[in-house]
Amino acid sequence: MDATNFSSNWKKLQATLKQNSVVKGTSTVKRKAADRDSATGSVKKRKFVEKDQSKARASPNTFRKQRMLDGSANASPEGTDSGSTTVRRRSSTVVSAATVPAVSRTAKVNEGRSPSAEIGKYIAMDCEMVGVGPNPDHDSVLARVSIVNFNGDQVYDSYVRPKEMVTDWRTHVSGIAPKHMVEARSLEQVQKEVGEIMDGRVLVGHAVSNDLDALLLGHPKRDIRDTSKHPEYRKIAGGGSPRLKMLAEHFLGLKIQEGAHSSVEDARATMALYRREKDAFEREHLKKWPIRNAPVNSTTGEEKKKKKKKKTTRKR
Repeated sequence: MDATNFSSNWKKLQATLKQNSVVKGTSTVKRKAADRDSATGSVKKRKFVEKDQSKARASPNTFRKQRMLDGSANASPEGTDSGSTTVRRRSSTVVSAATVPAVSRTAKVNEGRSPSAEIGKYIAMDCEMVGVGPNPDHDSVLARVSIVNFNGDQVYDSYVRPKEMVTDWRTHVSGIAPKHMVEARSLEQVQKEVGEIMDGRVLVGHAVSNDLDALLLGHPKRDIRDTSKHPEYRKIAGGGSPRLKMLAEHFLGLKIQEGAHSSVEDARATMALYRREKDAFEREHLKKWPIRNAPVNSTTGEEKKKKKKKKTTRKR
Protein backbone atom coordinates (compact mmCIF):
# COMPACT_ATOMS: atom_id res chain seq x y z
CA MET A 1 0.00 0.00 0.00
CA ASP A 2 1.23 3.41 -0.89
CA ALA A 3 2.21 5.40 2.16
CA THR A 4 0.73 8.52 0.60
CA ASN A 5 -2.67 6.88 0.13
CA PHE A 6 -2.45 5.39 3.60
CA SER A 7 -1.76 8.75 5.19
CA SER A 8 -4.61 10.41 3.29
CA ASN A 9 -7.07 7.65 4.23
CA TRP A 10 -5.91 7.85 7.79
CA LYS A 11 -6.50 11.55 7.84
CA LYS A 12 -10.02 11.03 6.48
CA LEU A 13 -10.72 8.39 9.10
CA GLN A 14 -9.43 10.63 11.86
CA ALA A 15 -11.61 13.47 10.63
CA THR A 16 -14.65 11.19 10.57
CA LEU A 17 -13.95 9.88 14.05
CA LYS A 18 -13.52 13.42 15.31
CA GLN A 19 -16.92 14.41 13.87
CA ASN A 20 -18.57 11.37 15.46
CA SER A 21 -16.93 12.11 18.77
CA VAL A 22 -18.17 15.68 18.64
CA VAL A 23 -21.71 14.48 17.89
CA LYS A 24 -21.56 11.90 20.67
CA GLY A 25 -20.16 14.45 23.08
CA THR A 26 -23.01 16.81 22.30
CA SER A 27 -25.63 14.12 22.71
CA THR A 28 -24.06 13.09 25.98
CA VAL A 29 -24.59 16.56 27.34
CA LYS A 30 -28.25 16.66 26.28
CA ARG A 31 -29.32 13.20 27.38
CA LYS A 32 -28.81 10.94 30.37
CA ALA A 33 -26.46 7.95 30.34
CA ALA A 34 -29.40 5.60 30.92
CA ASP A 35 -30.94 6.69 27.59
CA ARG A 36 -28.08 5.32 25.46
CA ASP A 37 -29.62 1.98 24.61
CA SER A 38 -29.91 2.47 20.89
CA ALA A 39 -29.55 5.40 18.52
CA THR A 40 -33.14 5.40 17.38
CA GLY A 41 -34.69 4.45 20.67
CA SER A 42 -32.69 6.97 22.68
CA VAL A 43 -33.62 9.87 20.45
CA LYS A 44 -37.30 9.06 20.62
CA LYS A 45 -37.20 8.49 24.32
CA ARG A 46 -35.29 11.71 24.90
CA LYS A 47 -37.79 13.78 22.96
CA PHE A 48 -40.68 12.13 24.76
CA VAL A 49 -39.17 12.68 28.20
CA GLU A 50 -38.22 16.28 27.46
CA LYS A 51 -41.71 17.00 26.20
CA ASP A 52 -43.28 15.52 29.32
CA GLN A 53 -40.89 17.42 31.53
CA SER A 54 -41.70 20.71 29.78
CA LYS A 55 -45.38 20.00 30.34
CA ALA A 56 -44.74 19.20 33.97
CA ARG A 57 -42.80 22.41 34.41
CA ALA A 58 -45.42 24.52 32.63
CA SER A 59 -48.46 22.95 34.23
CA PRO A 60 -48.31 24.78 37.60
CA ASN A 61 -48.15 28.22 35.96
CA THR A 62 -50.72 27.26 33.39
CA PHE A 63 -52.95 25.96 36.16
CA ARG A 64 -52.62 29.17 38.14
CA LYS A 65 -53.31 31.37 35.09
CA GLN A 66 -56.34 29.29 34.21
CA ARG A 67 -57.69 29.64 37.75
CA MET A 68 -57.14 33.41 37.67
CA LEU A 69 -59.06 33.72 34.40
CA ASP A 70 -61.85 31.30 35.26
CA GLY A 71 -62.14 32.20 38.93
CA SER A 72 -63.06 28.64 39.76
CA ALA A 73 -63.60 28.07 43.46
CA ASN A 74 -63.16 24.33 42.99
CA ALA A 75 -59.77 24.63 41.33
CA SER A 76 -58.00 24.34 44.66
CA PRO A 77 -59.41 23.12 47.94
CA GLU A 78 -59.46 25.26 51.02
CA GLY A 79 -56.58 25.14 53.45
CA THR A 80 -53.74 25.10 50.91
CA ASP A 81 -50.44 26.91 51.26
CA SER A 82 -49.87 30.66 51.14
CA GLY A 83 -49.06 30.56 47.45
CA SER A 84 -52.39 28.98 46.67
CA THR A 85 -54.09 31.52 48.90
CA THR A 86 -52.48 34.31 46.90
CA VAL A 87 -53.72 32.73 43.71
CA ARG A 88 -57.24 32.56 45.11
CA ARG A 89 -57.12 36.23 46.05
CA ARG A 90 -55.94 37.17 42.59
CA SER A 91 -58.62 35.05 40.99
CA SER A 92 -61.33 36.71 43.08
CA THR A 93 -60.03 40.14 42.00
CA VAL A 94 -60.15 39.19 38.34
CA VAL A 95 -63.62 37.76 38.66
CA SER A 96 -64.96 40.88 40.38
CA ALA A 97 -63.45 43.08 37.65
CA ALA A 98 -64.95 40.87 34.99
CA THR A 99 -68.43 41.08 36.50
CA VAL A 100 -68.46 44.89 36.54
CA PRO A 101 -70.11 45.19 33.08
CA ALA A 102 -72.82 42.80 34.22
CA VAL A 103 -73.67 45.07 37.14
CA SER A 104 -74.30 48.08 34.89
CA ARG A 105 -77.59 47.20 33.30
CA THR A 106 -78.05 47.54 29.56
CA ALA A 107 -80.61 50.17 28.69
CA LYS A 108 -83.90 48.79 27.42
CA VAL A 109 -86.41 50.28 25.03
CA ASN A 110 -89.52 51.62 26.78
CA GLU A 111 -87.85 51.07 30.15
CA GLY A 112 -89.17 54.25 31.69
CA ARG A 113 -86.95 55.72 34.40
CA SER A 114 -83.64 53.86 34.48
CA PRO A 115 -82.97 52.38 37.94
CA SER A 116 -79.18 52.53 37.48
CA ALA A 117 -78.26 55.64 35.47
CA GLU A 118 -77.53 58.80 37.43
CA ILE A 119 -79.21 61.93 36.14
CA GLY A 120 -76.76 64.71 37.02
CA LYS A 121 -77.06 68.41 36.24
CA TYR A 122 -77.32 68.19 32.43
CA ILE A 123 -79.82 66.13 30.45
CA ALA A 124 -80.56 65.89 26.74
CA MET A 125 -84.03 65.07 25.43
CA ASP A 126 -85.44 64.04 22.07
CA CYS A 127 -88.95 63.02 20.99
CA GLU A 128 -90.53 61.12 18.12
CA MET A 129 -93.88 62.15 16.64
CA VAL A 130 -96.63 60.51 14.63
CA GLY A 131 -99.21 62.12 12.35
CA VAL A 132 -102.83 62.57 13.35
CA GLY A 133 -106.00 64.00 11.86
CA PRO A 134 -106.87 64.61 8.21
CA ASN A 135 -103.55 66.35 7.56
CA PRO A 136 -100.96 64.04 9.25
CA ASP A 137 -98.03 65.71 7.50
CA HIS A 138 -98.59 68.83 9.55
CA ASP A 139 -100.43 67.65 12.67
CA SER A 140 -98.22 65.67 15.02
CA VAL A 141 -98.46 64.22 18.51
CA LEU A 142 -95.93 62.68 20.85
CA ALA A 143 -95.25 58.94 20.52
CA ARG A 144 -91.85 58.48 22.21
CA VAL A 145 -89.58 60.48 24.50
CA SER A 146 -85.99 59.70 25.49
CA ILE A 147 -83.61 61.41 27.91
CA VAL A 148 -79.86 60.84 28.43
CA ASN A 149 -77.46 62.28 30.98
CA PHE A 150 -74.21 64.19 30.42
CA ASN A 151 -72.35 60.95 29.64
CA GLY A 152 -74.97 59.76 27.17
CA ASP A 153 -76.43 57.10 29.46
CA GLN A 154 -80.13 56.49 28.99
CA VAL A 155 -82.03 58.02 31.89
CA TYR A 156 -85.55 57.70 30.54
CA ASP A 157 -87.25 56.11 27.53
CA SER A 158 -90.94 55.55 26.96
CA TYR A 159 -93.47 55.12 24.23
CA VAL A 160 -96.43 57.46 24.64
CA ARG A 161 -100.01 56.51 23.77
CA PRO A 162 -101.56 59.27 21.62
CA LYS A 163 -105.00 60.52 22.58
CA GLU A 164 -105.94 61.26 18.96
CA MET A 165 -106.49 58.79 16.15
CA VAL A 166 -103.14 58.18 14.43
CA THR A 167 -103.48 58.50 10.66
CA ASP A 168 -99.78 58.20 9.82
CA TRP A 169 -97.35 56.32 12.03
CA ARG A 170 -94.38 57.53 9.94
CA THR A 171 -92.66 54.27 10.81
CA HIS A 172 -89.94 54.72 8.18
CA VAL A 173 -88.93 57.96 9.91
CA SER A 174 -90.16 57.76 13.51
CA GLY A 175 -89.56 54.05 14.06
CA ILE A 176 -92.96 53.91 15.77
CA ALA A 177 -95.43 51.15 14.89
CA PRO A 178 -98.86 50.19 16.28
CA LYS A 179 -97.30 47.24 18.15
CA HIS A 180 -95.33 49.68 20.33
CA MET A 181 -98.54 51.09 21.75
CA VAL A 182 -99.38 47.85 23.56
CA GLU A 183 -97.06 48.74 26.45
CA ALA A 184 -96.98 52.49 25.90
CA ARG A 185 -97.55 54.83 28.84
CA SER A 186 -100.20 57.49 28.99
CA LEU A 187 -99.32 61.11 28.26
CA GLU A 188 -100.15 62.09 31.85
CA GLN A 189 -97.75 59.53 33.30
CA VAL A 190 -94.95 60.54 30.94
CA GLN A 191 -95.53 64.23 31.69
CA LYS A 192 -95.19 63.58 35.40
CA GLU A 193 -92.04 61.46 35.11
CA VAL A 194 -90.30 63.71 32.59
CA GLY A 195 -91.23 66.83 34.57
CA GLU A 196 -89.60 65.38 37.68
CA ILE A 197 -86.41 64.61 35.75
CA MET A 198 -86.22 68.09 34.19
CA ASP A 199 -86.89 69.93 37.43
CA GLY A 200 -83.89 72.06 38.40
CA ARG A 201 -81.67 70.75 35.60
CA VAL A 202 -80.15 72.12 32.40
CA LEU A 203 -82.07 70.79 29.40
CA VAL A 204 -80.17 70.24 26.16
CA GLY A 205 -82.05 69.65 22.92
CA HIS A 206 -82.21 70.28 19.20
CA ALA A 207 -85.16 72.57 18.49
CA VAL A 208 -86.18 71.55 21.98
CA SER A 209 -89.20 73.86 22.02
CA ASN A 210 -90.96 71.41 19.68
CA ASP A 211 -90.37 68.58 22.15
CA LEU A 212 -91.65 70.64 25.07
CA ASP A 213 -94.76 71.62 23.11
CA ALA A 214 -95.44 67.96 22.31
CA LEU A 215 -95.09 67.10 26.01
CA LEU A 216 -97.24 70.09 26.98
CA LEU A 217 -94.52 71.03 29.44
CA GLY A 218 -92.52 74.17 30.07
CA HIS A 219 -88.97 74.77 31.23
CA PRO A 220 -87.14 77.97 32.24
CA LYS A 221 -85.34 79.49 29.25
CA ARG A 222 -82.40 80.17 31.51
CA ASP A 223 -81.96 76.39 31.86
CA ILE A 224 -82.22 75.49 28.15
CA ARG A 225 -79.33 74.89 25.71
CA ASP A 226 -80.51 74.49 22.11
CA THR A 227 -78.00 73.12 19.60
CA SER A 228 -80.10 74.38 16.69
CA LYS A 229 -79.54 77.97 17.85
CA HIS A 230 -75.82 77.85 18.55
CA PRO A 231 -74.04 80.37 16.24
CA GLU A 232 -71.15 78.05 15.43
CA TYR A 233 -73.53 75.30 14.33
CA ARG A 234 -75.79 77.63 12.34
CA LYS A 235 -72.90 78.63 10.08
CA ILE A 236 -73.00 75.37 8.14
CA ALA A 237 -76.70 75.99 7.44
CA GLY A 238 -76.11 79.48 6.10
CA GLY A 239 -77.31 81.08 9.33
CA GLY A 240 -80.51 79.04 9.49
CA SER A 241 -81.47 76.15 11.72
CA PRO A 242 -79.27 73.13 10.85
CA ARG A 243 -80.49 69.55 10.86
CA LEU A 244 -79.25 67.34 13.68
CA LYS A 245 -78.11 64.72 11.18
CA MET A 246 -75.95 67.29 9.40
CA LEU A 247 -74.35 68.52 12.63
CA ALA A 248 -73.62 65.01 13.89
CA GLU A 249 -71.89 64.01 10.67
CA HIS A 250 -70.00 67.28 10.20
CA PHE A 251 -68.76 67.88 13.75
CA LEU A 252 -68.84 64.43 15.35
CA GLY A 253 -68.27 62.12 12.40
CA LEU A 254 -71.43 60.22 13.36
CA LYS A 255 -74.01 58.97 10.90
CA ILE A 256 -77.45 59.00 12.47
CA GLN A 257 -80.99 58.81 11.12
CA GLU A 258 -79.89 56.57 8.25
CA GLY A 259 -83.20 54.73 8.49
CA ALA A 260 -85.87 55.00 11.15
CA HIS A 261 -84.94 57.54 13.81
CA SER A 262 -84.08 56.60 17.38
CA SER A 263 -84.85 59.25 19.97
CA VAL A 264 -82.17 57.78 22.27
CA GLU A 265 -79.54 58.03 19.54
CA ASP A 266 -80.60 61.56 18.66
CA ALA A 267 -80.49 62.64 22.31
CA ARG A 268 -76.96 61.25 22.64
CA ALA A 269 -75.83 63.09 19.52
CA THR A 270 -77.37 66.30 20.86
CA MET A 271 -75.54 65.95 24.16
CA ALA A 272 -72.27 65.23 22.34
CA LEU A 273 -72.71 68.41 20.30
CA TYR A 274 -73.30 70.41 23.47
CA ARG A 275 -70.27 68.91 25.20
CA ARG A 276 -68.10 69.73 22.18
CA GLU A 277 -68.91 73.44 22.47
CA LYS A 278 -69.85 73.63 26.13
CA ASP A 279 -67.71 76.67 26.94
CA ALA A 280 -68.96 78.58 23.91
CA PHE A 281 -72.55 77.62 24.76
CA GLU A 282 -72.19 79.03 28.25
CA ARG A 283 -70.55 82.25 27.05
CA GLU A 284 -73.40 82.88 24.63
CA HIS A 285 -75.90 81.98 27.30
CA LEU A 286 -74.47 84.49 29.77
CA LYS A 287 -75.00 87.28 27.25
CA LYS A 288 -78.75 86.69 27.37
CA TRP A 289 -79.03 85.45 30.92
CA PRO A 290 -76.36 87.02 33.13
CA ILE A 291 -75.83 85.61 36.57
CA ARG A 292 -78.23 87.15 39.02
CA ASN A 293 -76.61 88.47 42.15
CA ALA A 294 -78.65 88.67 45.32
CA PRO A 295 -79.11 92.31 46.40
CA VAL A 296 -76.88 93.25 49.29
CA ASN A 297 -78.58 95.21 52.08
CA SER A 298 -75.92 97.64 53.27
CA THR A 299 -78.04 99.45 55.81
CA THR A 300 -77.29 98.52 59.38
CA GLY A 301 -79.61 98.48 62.28
CA GLU A 302 -78.38 101.84 63.58
CA GLU A 303 -79.02 103.49 60.22
CA LYS A 304 -82.55 102.09 60.19
CA LYS A 305 -83.18 103.63 63.60
CA LYS A 306 -82.03 107.02 62.36
CA LYS A 307 -84.30 106.79 59.37
CA LYS A 308 -87.33 106.26 61.56
CA LYS A 309 -89.51 109.28 61.73
CA LYS A 310 -89.41 111.17 64.96
CA LYS A 311 -92.66 111.67 66.70
CA THR A 312 -93.63 115.27 66.72
CA THR A 313 -95.47 116.65 69.70
CA ARG A 314 -98.01 119.39 69.27
CA LYS A 315 -97.52 122.45 71.29
CA ARG A 316 -100.65 123.69 72.89
